[in-house]
Amino acid sequence: MDRQVDRPAPETYQPPVTWWGQTWRLLLTLSISFVIWVSYAELMVEQAPLLFFLDIAAGLVAYVLMFFRRRWPLTMALLTNVLGAVSGIAQGPATLTSVSLATRRRLTHVVLVGVVALAASTVFTETAPAAGSDPAWISFLAGLFAIAGSMGWGMYIGSRRELLWTLRHRAERAEAEQELRVAQSRGTERARIAREMHDVLAHRISQISMHAGALSFREDLSADEMRDSVAVIRDKAHEALTDLRSVLGVLRDDETGRPMSTPQPTYGDVPVLVAECVASGMYVTLHDDVPCGEPMPDAVGRTLYRIVQEALTNARKHAPGARVTVTVSGGPEDGIDVSVRNPLGFGPTAMPGAGLGLVGLRERAVLRGGRLEHHTDHGVFELRAWIPWAS
Repeated sequence: MDRQVDRPAPETYQPPVTWWGQTWRLLLTLSISFVIWVSYAELMVEQAPLLFFLDIAAGLVAYVLMFFRRRWPLTMALLTNVLGAVSGIAQGPATLTSVSLATRRRLTHVVLVGVVALAASTVFTETAPAAGSDPAWISFLAGLFAIAGSMGWGMYIGSRRELLWTLRHRAERAEAEQELRVAQSRGTERARIAREMHDVLAHRISQISMHAGALSFREDLSADEMRDSVAVIRDKAHEALTDLRSVLGVLRDDETGRPMSTPQPTYGDVPVLVAECVASGMYVTLHDDVPCGEPMPDAVGRTLYRIVQEALTNARKHAPGARVTVTVSGGPEDGIDVSVRNPLGFGPTAMPGAGLGLVGLRERAVLRGGRLEHHTDHGVFELRAWIPWAS
């Protein structure tokens, strides 16, 4: 098999023949047959009338056979060229079927049909009544050049068709791969939004749960104090709904293709987060030892904020009433170190936890090129993380 393995099959890149394609091919074939036939038709009628009718019959058969050239290209090319040995009318269909076969670019078939066509042309020029005006070698060379030219033209057409098909196929495959990459990016972005939703809602709901739990243990509250506590729970619920709408708004922007313009918390929002926790009744101390000479990158600040937020949420859920110490240190050269410490088991706790918060934090830190670990030492739970500055 002379066709390379990595090349497409000829049936793959052969374009369908339209009615206009059939029409101009038929007209061109009739023109070739007419030019050859008129050069000897009158002499043949006078000298060999039987050969004249044989010429017409063979030509008509060749015209019928040429319409099956795409179904059986080699067979039709051989038959029409054999008929061309006794019929000038068959030379048109023989040329068309030979060129059609050459577009498939199978070298053995091209050579075989070329040899048969050259032999048939030689026989026809030697037996036709008009032959003899030119030397035999001139007729042979003329037939050789004509056959070689038609075969070369057919192979060029086949090469061009294959090239266009390959380019179109590559473009379609590149478009499909682009759509796949877009879908993967969308899935990654949705996973990120899901993590943001977990961080935001876990923080807000833990505040609501803490205040609601305090009400269940306080039996000495007056009506005004009870209303104040319920108002705090209501405000925290409103804040949770607002944050949820913000995150869902980002998700809708992603689905509609609009840019996500919702601002995300960064390092500058950490003091606000701590102040909010203190206002809700937690005991939190923040030690900020990061130099203020160079602004922290937003990606690093966002990861730092989420780590502190999740750590405070866990402390509120599992150690309510405990004093939490948050320490942030480091700089552009050494990266950012974060430490959150709180005593264990201080006060009642009834909030369930799936244990996914720390897993999500570890994934965040690793994605930024950092690390996160936690341990318990002498009754104190400590969460430590390191994030490179240029992540």
